[in-house]
Amino acid sequence: MRYRTRVTAPATALIGTAAALTVGFPAHAAPAASSPGAETLGDPVFPALGNDGYRVSAYCLDLAYDATTRLVTATATLKITTTQALSRFSLDALGLDITSVRVAGLGAEFEQVGEKLRITPVRSLPNGSAATVVVAYTADPRRALAHTAWVPTPDGFAVCPQPDSAHTVFPCNDHPQDKADFTFRVTVPSGLRGVAGGLLVGTETLADGRTTYTYRSREPMATELVQITVGDFVVKNRQGPNGLPLRDVVPAARAAALEPALSLTSGLVSWIEQRLGAFPFETYGLLPCNSDDPNAFDFTGLETQTLTLYKPNFLLQEESKIGSHMMHELVHSYFGNSVSPATWADLWLNEGHADFYGLLYRYERGWTDSLGLTTMEARMKDTYARGDQWRKTSGPVASPNAANLFDSQRYLGGVLVLYALRQLVGDTVFSSIERAFLERHRNATASTENYIALASEVSGQDLSGFLRDWLYGTKTPRMPGHPDWTVTPVSSSLVAPNKRVGGHHHDNSATL
Repeated sequence: MRYRTRVTAPATALIGTAAALTVGFPAHAAPAASSPGAETLGDPVFPALGNDGYRVSAYCLDLAYDATTRLVTATATLKITTTQALSRFSLDALGLDITSVRVAGLGAEFEQVGEKLRITPVRSLPNGSAATVVVAYTADPRRALAHTAWVPTPDGFAVCPQPDSAHTVFPCNDHPQDKADFTFRVTVPSGLRGVAGGLLVGTETLADGRTTYTYRSREPMATELVQITVGDFVVKNRQGPNGLPLRDVVPAARAAALEPALSLTSGLVSWIEQRLGAFPFETYGLLPCNSDDPNAFDFTGLETQTLTLYKPNFLLQEESKIGSHMMHELVHSYFGNSVSPATWADLWLNEGHADFYGLLYRYERGWTDSLGLTTMEARMKDTYARGDQWRKTSGPVASPNAANLFDSQRYLGGVLVLYALRQLVGDTVFSSIERAFLERHRNATASTENYIALASEVSGQDLSGFLRDWLYGTKTPRMPGHPDWTVTPVSSSLVAPNKRVGGHHHDNSATL
């Protein structure tokens, strides 16, 4: 445990106007009784995440990387609005060496307890008030932690925060429920480039030869979708469908070899826009992280917002080996990023949809999947047979826990739910449900119940019983249109694989 009261560092430039620094107390009334904010946002899978005493509207993350020490010196500036009168609040933080905290321009007491940074401002914060919180800290991307988002590379780092590790990179309210605007300032020595999610809005060369790159997100972002990377990169810009700027961040030594994979993105975007509507963000591209070390990150791709992280060697394969997975990650821009899960129990909305469209893309091209199958119907029949076993070993599709969150039940099990719904309502109504869901919850979060309600509304029939049976039932329901399909009896040998280790997202995608 650390406990400090000394705060001497000046606040950095703040987000928005200077008025954000002031916490107002009504002149005509004493402040309401204050109390500490609850150190949870009530997530059923990760109940320790977040604080319910405030919401964050904006982050400004200012990181400087030292190539000699390989340390990061940083300042996180948060613009918050209280949801109660606060005597104390916390940010999620792990493995960060906090040097100072300021709240509303004044030094604040703080202590680090477990994965919480508890902050006690000089004056309590009234309910509904805005305040700016500035936290100065240092971090070592190579530090061994129980879980971490840092991916050290030979020339810098990248980050993979999903699901619960953004707070190892910056102090935050680390839950998709609290999406916010982001500004990133990344300062790097000569010869390296700093890149982050969003659009590049400024480049400044400092007197000592370092360069600061500033990026800003046009749309709000969940903490688990943040990408910040430093390395010897080449940035390749090209125009995608309907004028969408495409930006790939590629290790300089591999730029030519990776070009065939990068050139696929425009066609992928065109295909998904025909089905789900206009791409929801200001830009899109790939980040083949400059490391193939299996110990650095043991997944293939991660859908950090506007810039998908990949293991480079995966992208060096032929199109039939990578195209459907590239579609999977692209679909996350819609399901997962634009519309984020209200809780981590709603993960099937992300992964089920990503695999659903990834598989459609695969079979439309006649590519054989990992089981040797070439049609969606054949793959769903195989998945259907596994249904009762997966429900026993991994729980229902929409009832995961922290241990089985990223296993096949959230991926292929989710696909099976969507397939059953499409079988019941038909292609046209299903497509209308998908587009309406994305439009209604754009730049926000949505729950499983939100999807059920919207599907019922758009289809004009009460689908709540049907979908709840598929999502929460312990037995696999009958498949509409396929009365002959059967479920294999439960045994102890058929287990939905679990690939979640150390806090990272792990691809268990059927599109691989």
